[in-house]
Amino acid sequence: MLVRADGSILGSIGGGSVEYQVRDKAKEVMKVGKSQRLHISLTPREGEEPEMICGGEIEVFIEPILPPPTLYIFGGGHISLAIAKIGKLFEFKIVIIDDRTQFANPQRFPEADLILAENFKKAFSKLRIDKSSCIVFVTRNHENDELVLELALQTQAKYIGMMGSKTKRETIFSHLLDKGISQEVLGKVHSPIGSGINAQTPEEIAVSILAEVIKIHRTHNG
Repeated sequence: MLVRADGSILGSIGGGSVEYQVRDKAKEVMKVGKSQRLHISLTPREGEEPEMICGGEIEVFIEPILPPPTLYIFGGGHISLAIAKIGKLFEFKIVIIDDRTQFANPQRFPEADLILAENFKKAFSKLRIDKSSCIVFVTRNHENDELVLELALQTQAKYIGMMGSKTKRETIFSHLLDKGISQEVLGKVHSPIGSGINAQTPEEIAVSILAEVIKIHRTHNG
């Protein structure tokens, strides 16, 4: 039996209260993203009225079928190249955004599922960023990073990571605090980005970033 996100079903496991219990549990499984077994007893305890007269025990295996998470990469430089290539190996849907056509094109990013070569602010209106999305920005300057961060914080993205030093982070955070963005909201940002593996090359930095992205993605999925 297939249970859709809105609770509607395709197929059946026999109807009745069992099917309702399975449907409700399936909606919960979708939220946590982890398979579960559901045990249902059809034999009433002494003194109880039976809901179904067949009796017995049922165990149902419920497995979520989830779309691959989308990795939005802002900036088309050498680190973004490595993130896109390695991210595709981990089955992320790859979206590249840069305001320079020479850095945002299919020849440079053949693994990308979508490429937008336009102003970062304009690009945001075309993106469908949801709770399973991850945002990484490694643009060419602080001004672009601050703009992308301000816009990213208005989304439901699961992961938001910004490349840069602690000094850069504190400077940008200070500007956004002045704009009314709370410290609590800024606390969602991973910066300096990546796991601490002493990365130096673009490929090592990409591994560091994706390790952190995967950790957050898997942790939030239960």
